[in-house]
Amino acid sequence: MAAGKQWIGGIHAVQELLRRDDADISELRLLKGRKGSRFEELQFQARRRGIAISEASREQMDAEVGGNHQGVAALVRERQRVNPDEGELFSLIESLDHPPLLLILDSITDPHNLGACLRSADAAGVDAVIIPKDKAVGLNATVRKVASGAAETVMLVVVTNLARCLDGLKERGVWLVGTADDAEQPLFDQDLKGAIALVMGSEGSGLRRLTREKCDFLIHIPMAGAVSSLNVSVATGVTLFEAIRQRRLA
Repeated sequence: MAAGKQWIGGIHAVQELLRRDDADISELRLLKGRKGSRFEELQFQARRRGIAISEASREQMDAEVGGNHQGVAALVRERQRVNPDEGELFSLIESLDHPPLLLILDSITDPHNLGACLRSADAAGVDAVIIPKDKAVGLNATVRKVASGAAETVMLVVVTNLARCLDGLKERGVWLVGTADDAEQPLFDQDLKGAIALVMGSEGSGLRRLTREKCDFLIHIPMAGAVSSLNVSVATGVTLFEAIRQRRLA
């Protein structure tokens, strides 16, 4: 594989990549002998864009693509915006012509959850997603597959010191709204219309102590059923779109 390129597998992920004119795809690879209308449509879209098409055995695809590729993969150039420090993030905040909406993911370790969160962030028009460098999953092939193209569109900022980044955001007028199951304030009663960073905790233990202490507000998602909490990627989607609802009514 050429440097700076990566295989992204899965029918839906490849469909989304082919749909995006800005996705830099150099090759579409199909499992040898795989037929069907969905695969024919993928080949049609690839030919329309002048993308090379190849076939490979299952053993080769398993080795090169990995994971559940569903018999199709796209070779893409890694073009995601990843910044190891917060300098570009702060520059972005200061240049926006609207109150920033940011998403902070504190120690998310499951790549499926990170991919789903990126996809929700893209759908909600989040200005940037912030993750810590250590004790968290990075942007790997599984994340990109689940994100279905969002990894190429969302500004993903990787910071070495999350607490310092949170302080920097607060200095620039961004309110930090953390989610916690034991918080007294319900999500739907919290004002999310201004400069906001929504802070989501890890899958098991939630927000780390220092991250929680840095938050200006703590909220919970009201639960009406027997289940006491939501998966972090689902909770992220619910929280983001409540923020979008409020901001559109403002």
